[in-house]
Amino acid sequence: MRKLQYFLMTLSVLFCAVPAFAQTGSGAVDLAPIGIGIGLALAAGLCGLGQGRATGSAVEALARNPGARAGIQLLLILGLAFIESLTLFTLVIIFIKIK
Repeated sequence: MRKLQYFLMTLSVLFCAVPAFAQTGSGAVDLAPIGIGIGLALAAGLCGLGQGRATGSAVEALARNPGARAGIQLLLILGLAFIESLTLFTLVIIFIKIK
């Protein structure tokens, strides 16, 4: 686990250093695209994990009690909509911050 952590930290430093050394002028380094990519990737990945856990729990609940299908399905779709809205809000905030 430690080796993976060191590898990922080294990789992140290299990704941040490449745009800094590629500049030819004396202008400031614009790291916004890298931050935007990381932010959107984190939001999408974590929302995907949340959706998977919610769907798995709903399927398990349906397997235990098939008679409660309507209530479980309604709450599942509502929960999935809220989870997906977090990713969309992140996308909107990122586009607002770009301008």
